[in-house]
Parts: sequence; C-alpha cells; structure tokens
Amino acid sequence: MKNAEVLKKIKDQLHNGGYKLTPQREATVLVLLQDQKTHMSAEEVYMKVKEKSSDIGLATVYRTLEILTDLKIVDKVTFTDGLARYDLRKEGAKHFHHHLLCIECGKIEEVEDDLLSGVEKIVEEKYHFLVKDHRLTFHGICSSCQKKHSQEDSEKLSKLHDVIE
Repeated sequence: MKNAEVLKKIKDQLHNGGYKLTPQREATVLVLLQDQKTHMSAEEVYMKVKEKSSDIGLATVYRTLEILTDLKIVDKVTFTDGLARYDLRKEGAKHFHHHLLCIECGKIEEVEDDLLSGVEKIVEEKYHFLVKDHRLTFHGICSSCQKKHSQEDSEKLSKLHDVIE
C-alpha cells in the first residue's frame, strides 16, 4: 500500500477518534511511514520531523505519538535499552508483531507471522482470560553477528595452528 493511501486511512482513524490530521501530526506520521523498520524513539522521530518542519516542538511529537498509540495506529514497544520506541501497526494486523533483538549489535528485525495464536487459545480456555493483544521479543544473536563470530573463530584457529607448527 502506498504512503498516500496509508496516510488517508490514518487521517480517517484520527477523525473517527475525534482528532484532526494537523500539519504537525502529518509530518510525524510521514516520518513513521518513511522509516517503518527503524523503531524510533520519540526523540528520533522529533529530530527527523524537525528537519522537515522546523516549527514543531518535542512535546507536540510526544502528544502525537501518544494519540497514535491510543488509537492503535502505532504500537509503543520497549526493548532492553528501556527507551520507548514507536512502530507503525500494519494494515489489518490483529496483533502487535513479534521482534528478533540481537543482544550483540542491537539490530531489531520484525516477524510478521502471528506465532502465538495456538498459545492464545490455550490461555483463553485454560485460564478463562480473553486475550486482546500480545508482545513477544526473541533475544538472541542475528545472522550477521553469527557470521562475524564464525570468521573470528576461524581466524583464531588459523593463528593457533600457525603457532603450533
């Protein structure tokens, strides 16, 4: 879906929630649309918005992000750094998507598949708990860091082999 179409849907969601798509809100949404894979903090969003619209304040960006979060247009997520980050919710997504967090380089990858539908059913049936949403972050080592370690290990073995000979 193109950014213009997504922006129109977000404008409609704001309107249905009793808000207008002000120029400041539009600038904030456009930054989120342009950097969907980045998981930016409010301050990072603000810095990018400020580049395009110098008259916007940090408090305005914070308020906009909170409105977007309340309307479930954006999801707020906190990773190991403790910083709240904002993630545009995918069109038609029933749940917040999952994340893979590399504990070495900090890279965050998204998992679009809903891997917990079976678990939700068990929780609802066994615990009589109506699940509305869930969040799951896997902590581990990304493929790039694994390759780097593999290369480093090979180099160490090679040096050790040279010393032994």
